[in-house]
Amino acid sequence: MRTASKSRETLETKVEVSVNLDDSSEISIDTGVGFFDHMLNALARHGRIGLKVQAQGDLHIDSHHTVEDVGIVLGQLVREALGDMQSINRYGSSYVPMDEALGFVALDISGRPFLVFEAELENEKLGNFDTELVREFMQAFAFQSAITLHAKVLYGHNTHHKIEALFKALGRALGEAVRINPEIKGVNSTKGTIE
Repeated sequence: MRTASKSRETLETKVEVSVNLDDSSEISIDTGVGFFDHMLNALARHGRIGLKVQAQGDLHIDSHHTVEDVGIVLGQLVREALGDMQSINRYGSSYVPMDEALGFVALDISGRPFLVFEAELENEKLGNFDTELVREFMQAFAFQSAITLHAKVLYGHNTHHKIEALFKALGRALGEAVRINPEIKGVNSTKGTIE
């Protein structure tokens, strides 16, 4: 099983996360940020990835530190759980429609962290979640997992729908990329390594 767990504590947050790339039977999310919990749950379910997140943060200030720190730890754990990256598809992409909105994510488990993010999120807040944190989460995740990540909302009106389409697309693309493919021998790279 490709699994990893980690606890990270700072003066701003205490985050405990575990991931299982091969078994999605356990998904449990509690960050104190309801909309973010909903999005992480969607990511895990659509990626067919086991994910447990327990976070306590300085929500009396805002949700920034909590969301970003979960992204940091989740990225680190995905990278750790991938191990030597033998026989993974490496690439993944997904379009996800969410009512009137359409989200797209393409990613490469490349060892080269990069984020391209294009989304107009008109509503600044959903519950106690600042919508500008979608980009912060994806940047933290991409850079800590060393993944090249492109995320785009092609169109839509409802901010909730736009963000949910992105998180589901991220889950589906990640699930595809980490999947073991028996047709791939060794590391899926002409270099023979992913760094």
